[in-house]
Amino acid sequence: MLAVLLVIAGRLIMVQGLDTGNMAQAAENQRTVVQKLPAVRGKIIDSKGKVLAESIIRYNITVSQINVADFEEYAHRNADTGVIEEFTKDEGLKKVADVLGLAFADVKKNATGTKNHNYLAMDVSPLVEKEIAGLGVPGIYSEAVTKRVYPMGAVGGPIVGFVDADGQPLAGVEQTMNSKLTGTDGSRTYQAGKNGIIIPTAPVRTVPAVDGQTVKLTIDQDMQYYAQQAAQQQKQQYSAQWASVSVIEVKTGKVVALADSDSYDPNNVGASDPNNIGSRTVSSVVEPGSTDKIVTASAVVEEGLATPMSEFLVPSSLNIGGQNFSDAFDHGTEQRTLAGIIADSMNTGTVMAGSKLSLQQRYDYLRKFGVGEKTGIELPGESPGILADWKNWDGRQQYTVLFGQGVAQTPLQTTMIFQTVANNGVRLKPTIIDSFTAADGTVETPAQAPGVKVISPETAQDAKDMLEGVVTMTDYKVVGIPGYRTGGKTGTSEAPADNGVGFDGYTSSFIGMAPMEDPRYVVGITVQRPQGEIYGVTQGVTFNQVMGQVLRSNDVPPSTTAPVKLPKFYK
Repeated sequence: MLAVLLVIAGRLIMVQGLDTGNMAQAAENQRTVVQKLPAVRGKIIDSKGKVLAESIIRYNITVSQINVADFEEYAHRNADTGVIEEFTKDEGLKKVADVLGLAFADVKKNATGTKNHNYLAMDVSPLVEKEIAGLGVPGIYSEAVTKRVYPMGAVGGPIVGFVDADGQPLAGVEQTMNSKLTGTDGSRTYQAGKNGIIIPTAPVRTVPAVDGQTVKLTIDQDMQYYAQQAAQQQKQQYSAQWASVSVIEVKTGKVVALADSDSYDPNNVGASDPNNIGSRTVSSVVEPGSTDKIVTASAVVEEGLATPMSEFLVPSSLNIGGQNFSDAFDHGTEQRTLAGIIADSMNTGTVMAGSKLSLQQRYDYLRKFGVGEKTGIELPGESPGILADWKNWDGRQQYTVLFGQGVAQTPLQTTMIFQTVANNGVRLKPTIIDSFTAADGTVETPAQAPGVKVISPETAQDAKDMLEGVVTMTDYKVVGIPGYRTGGKTGTSEAPADNGVGFDGYTSSFIGMAPMEDPRYVVGITVQRPQGEIYGVTQGVTFNQVMGQVLRSNDVPPSTTAPVKLPKFYK
């Protein structure tokens, strides 16, 4: 017994006299609990401040089975009357069950056992959590969680994107701007006893969370809704595979609307076709067809090889380099100006004019206008399009690229070609990001990317005059908007079959701008695989509606100058 007492005494001397610091620290470490304080993910808002995505606070109701077992009876002060009321454990759990709308048997089962942490209910509202806390039942706690919601539903769904159940971004701006939207978690450090209850006299250290930044888009939610309705109408009218509508601000490259048919609701992604998750406007490539004729016309004018009034004797069909080309309408040999060739979208005349360019020049101008490279818009899944090196062009492709075949572009790339023409020959990077606002209110506005000069202002003006001729010098009057000068170009091409063998439909498009004396906006419309007679498919009415809406909603003054009317024929 003496030996045992000596050992114990020696151990006490060591612990309490020689190693007090380490033992005290070890004891404190056992009592210390670090609780994460999650940062709230930043909002995504439109150009006018309307919320497109935000995180709301929800709660999980938890239970410490150990603590519940320690209290067969307990007393609680009624918050309304101030009277102290006594309850049994089962009576308290019954009140919890009633507030949560759960069966008492289920709540009691989950509250019984030896676990220090178990769930009673998930994702309850702050009001319910407040009621639970007001009951004062020992062992019943709550933990705050955030839930991502999208108040505008399917409006801008492919642009905004979504996050999964774990908060990981999977699409849209949620994905590309994740580093801005994600905040920095904080922490709360406290000491708790063996039963998990906080020791009231122990210090509590709190590091506050820093919430994520608010991302403001250039998208106008009202215009986005209007454009989506227009895209859906085009798809349904022609029983098409899909349709897209984009609206670009000419002088800034800001995207006012980027609409796809069958836009999905980020609140219920599972109900959507997986093929519609991304934006087809930036990810799907199609042959642009005759819309690319403005590239050819601009190139020959810029190189001094022609003017809008240059004369071409255009035959009914053209044989060049062993290749035959014809037009979509019957005609004899005609004395056409370059403006007239573009106005009536003649393949024959375009090949005649474009053949003045070398193969290298044809390729270089397509590249200068942004074909074959990503625009850089802040969305995932963008395609660069397809533009083969001119050295690999075959005997026919060297001519078809002059009128938008043998080359593939996204609808956005094609729309940005017209932005370049409208912007006096300077191609801008399209953007959907306006600014970032930090939790402390600091606003960061990204600098506009420098533009790329593609053609001279003089050439751009000639190109605009020719595009206005499509409206003023043809029967395509439907794109005319009362009070405004408009211009644009139609496009029709074959759509490759999904299996890679041949073609199984068409792509129809119209890209236009207004007002022509100083273009403010460009609207691009693309319809993939419309059904029925292809020459009965038109985007003119839709362009009229969308462009008219954007001009009026942005208070663009009506035109005060007369439209340009270049002659189609020469004598």
